[in-house]
Amino acid sequence: MKRVLLIQPIFPAAKKSLNHKNYLPIGLLKLAAWQKSLGNVVSLSFGMPTYDFAPDEVYITSLFTYWSRHVKIAVEQVRSSYPNAKITVGGIYASLQPDHCLSFTGCDEVYVGVHPEAETYHPDYTLINTNIQVIHATRGCIRKCRFCGTHIIEPEFTAKRSVASEISKRLVVFYDNNFLANPHIVDVLEELADLRVNGRHISCECQSGFDGRILRKKPSLAKLLKSAYFRYPRIAWDSGVNDAPKVHSEISILKDAGYSLQDIQVFMLFNHQLCPDELMEKVEFCFNWGVQVSDCRYRPLDLYFDGYNPRKSSQSKDEYYIHPGWSDRDIRLLRRTVRKNNICLRYRIPRERYSQKLERFTRYRKRSMLSNLGITSTTLSATELDAINTKWICQKQTDSDRKQ
Repeated sequence: MKRVLLIQPIFPAAKKSLNHKNYLPIGLLKLAAWQKSLGNVVSLSFGMPTYDFAPDEVYITSLFTYWSRHVKIAVEQVRSSYPNAKITVGGIYASLQPDHCLSFTGCDEVYVGVHPEAETYHPDYTLINTNIQVIHATRGCIRKCRFCGTHIIEPEFTAKRSVASEISKRLVVFYDNNFLANPHIVDVLEELADLRVNGRHISCECQSGFDGRILRKKPSLAKLLKSAYFRYPRIAWDSGVNDAPKVHSEISILKDAGYSLQDIQVFMLFNHQLCPDELMEKVEFCFNWGVQVSDCRYRPLDLYFDGYNPRKSSQSKDEYYIHPGWSDRDIRLLRRTVRKNNICLRYRIPRERYSQKLERFTRYRKRSMLSNLGITSTTLSATELDAINTKWICQKQTDSDRKQ
């Protein structure tokens, strides 16, 4: 019997994203189930454990290549605390850049790709406090996008005909890279529509965007997604502005299936090959269509650092990756525009009435202020917005006076 320690390093994710559906260490949870089946004692820790556990083997996961420094820190801490333990690093960074990972982190072994034995096990959710269940209905992707590492990490596209037997929680998030490409997608969606957990319908979400080309070819899938209780559908628009009619068609397909425009998002890659003016034009199209944009800043797959700081007014290309066709100013302008547009769409605020001060409220203060002003509608008129802004300014002055 071995003692096995599984570690997710402390990555620089926003506090609200810790233990978020996008950061659950599913690979480690599957490794845990596999190791337990071998009769081993398993422990999971976010960062170094604060309890007494002397492991024989340590598995450390990795995420993006530009967070490699945090993996190195985790390896060094383990090496210092448990010098006799074997350290293996796996995950995205390890799979995309195994040679760099081995030499840079100082681990004993790098595991590349998906672990075949662990992949046959369901994640061991007893090791983590979450009401979310992560599922893979497919592995790999039928596309070979140059900016994406999926075809390197998961080179073979495989698909399941059924996932119902795996689901035990009501909130289900699919980590598939191309969910709709599953040749059994109709069967999967139909069984999800009929599935109940504790007598109630499940609620589904797909972490990646739906493949718009498949959606246009098979528009009936949108209604199946809706009937299977998929929330917040996302599509990707990585091509040029000339494809606006195609993207609008995909949005219309989702809308006709019963999705609200407010719930639809468009993934948009920037700081890449398309020039800033073209990206801004795409962003404007989305605003006019009434859908929010999820802006995705491009970083090369062999980038090992990222010092971008959204709170700074400006930075140089030595601090983070800036594409030759972009500038720091272009990047910050696009992100400000996307944030402004999204807030206006989310709260149905006329864009000319937008105030950056609205972004600084906590959700509790927003609700409290609306209640105090007697505003119950989610649609804000110009008069109501003026009242909120006036109230905010008065509140800021009161807070300032108290500090003095």
